[in-house]
Amino acid sequence: MSTTTAKKPRLTTSAMIASIASEGQRVKAAPFGKALVELAMQRRDIVGLTADLAKYTDLHLFAQACPERFFQMGMAEQLLMASAGGMAKEGFVPFATTYAVFGTRRAFDFVHQVIAEENLNVKMCCALPGLTTGYGPSHQATEDIALMRGIPGMTIIDPCDALDIEQAVPQIAAHNGPVYMRLLRGNVPLVLDEYDYSFELGKAKLLRDGRDVLVISSGILTMRALEVAKALEADKVDVGVLHVPTIKPLDTATILREAGRSGRLVVVAENHTSVGGLGEAVATALLTAGVTPQFRQIALPDAFLDAGALPTLHDRYGISTEAMSATIKRWIG
Repeated sequence: MSTTTAKKPRLTTSAMIASIASEGQRVKAAPFGKALVELAMQRRDIVGLTADLAKYTDLHLFAQACPERFFQMGMAEQLLMASAGGMAKEGFVPFATTYAVFGTRRAFDFVHQVIAEENLNVKMCCALPGLTTGYGPSHQATEDIALMRGIPGMTIIDPCDALDIEQAVPQIAAHNGPVYMRLLRGNVPLVLDEYDYSFELGKAKLLRDGRDVLVISSGILTMRALEVAKALEADKVDVGVLHVPTIKPLDTATILREAGRSGRLVVVAENHTSVGGLGEAVATALLTAGVTPQFRQIALPDAFLDAGALPTLHDRYGISTEAMSATIKRWIG
């Protein structure tokens, strides 16, 4: 156990489902549900489906606003994806929600064959991505991006915060083809509005520059990277952060431009296993183009993770702000 973990008080079981927002952090409630309702008021072709998880994916707001366009499929994720595909064939734009483990692992064949092979216009929005729950491997979707990256034509979004989510919803609806979006729900941190940021499908954005380290990140680890950058200022370490909300297709041009600047350690940080995610995608892009910076990766291990209090697990697996700061300081000497 890390020294960071050892110094902290023992947490109760309720912390297994703790919000990813830190105490006092600005949040927005249910950004996905509210954005989808707003979109549905403008587009009659939007429908919402869930596998018994409307409340826990914020789709209950859509169900309340548009009950005639809401479909409760029960605990049957394969049926959820097959039905969404059928609705897409009839001209609707289905938003299908469940937990990421169930949408990617349990329903994989239906996503692959029913939705993706026919390039159907289904938007899969799946909660509890990566290590955002303490309920153990049955609920921790640590390999969801790897599974979805292997499907031809699948667009993959890993939003950082509430702003990312609410701006991504209308853009993925406008995109013709299947989309897998990791979903943060409930009280979601609000971070990116401080960085003159706007979401653009397929684009990476430099949030802050830095002469010593470039962190290339997605999802909640962009939030962590920004916290790390502020923390390391006290140690005279200048950290830049490149946010990559679209994992596939990857914004290779922006990544090559920023990673190609000499003299910086390049660190890819992701809330996902080290196998098959953003880190491998970035490494492949760099090597293919002959760009070879000093390269490191912060990611979850290739292992079945423990159950427990979420803050403790983030320390244990190296993705808390304190753990990431210590790791980067060690790498740069």
